[in-house]
Amino acid sequence: MDNSAQAPLQTAEDPLFIGGVGLKSRLFLGTGKLGREELIPEIVAAAGVQVITVALRRVDLSDKSGNVLSHIPVHVQLLPNTSGARTAEEAVRIARLARACGTGNWIKIEVINDSVNLLPDGYGTAKATEILAKEGFVVLPYINPDLYVARDLVNAGAAAVMPLGAPIGSNRGLRTKEMIRILIEEIDLPIIVDAGLGVPSHACEAMEMGAAACLINTAIATASDPVHMAEAFGLAVAAGRAALLAGPGRSLVAGASASSPETGKLTAFLEANAASG
Repeated sequence: MDNSAQAPLQTAEDPLFIGGVGLKSRLFLGTGKLGREELIPEIVAAAGVQVITVALRRVDLSDKSGNVLSHIPVHVQLLPNTSGARTAEEAVRIARLARACGTGNWIKIEVINDSVNLLPDGYGTAKATEILAKEGFVVLPYINPDLYVARDLVNAGAAAVMPLGAPIGSNRGLRTKEMIRILIEEIDLPIIVDAGLGVPSHACEAMEMGAAACLINTAIATASDPVHMAEAFGLAVAAGRAALLAGPGRSLVAGASASSPETGKLTAFLEANAASG
């Protein structure tokens, strides 16, 4: 695949800074449901991905052939996550283990003890974030879009906040749109929409609202063609960001507004032609 046309997805003039790292791409990739992990390099190339999250519990460092880390390009920022942690203590333990294994100091905190809806525990997430931020981790916590939890995370030292758009793995889109909008307006950290986005238009809408980035897993992994779906998400994220920076036009409460003036011109034209004819 020739990816030379994808350069516009990576805009050096508009980087996203997290933990002192400048990112050109605002599409983050999840790997939990990819049936073929060997597709990761193709997805990275097609969509310009620079951040990839992987659950530490899926990494078998003793298995050199089947290790997901072996498929992640070296230039990509690794974001291990604490998937499987049911308490703050478990999340902290997993994060420390990840760093000890050489995956770096970025960590995505997931504390989920709800086995039915898989909704994150805000209190446990904030507690783990505070502990790990003090230990020098760059912490990106996954939460329900709750303003008070987000404020606690700011105080705890989070590097970004990752609210869900819809229940994880549901592909239902921005069901929490208005709550995410509040976080974007009130929280002085990058807001990265994580979980539930199902098609590229969902990601584009999130970026148009002012989200800093989107993390996509299920929608790409379960597509008939994951590589081309990733490319589509990359384009959508870039388009949404460009639209936000361009400044959308005003929205009318009711009625319509013609793109050309409606009065004067047509009457004058007809009168002029009647006089000459």
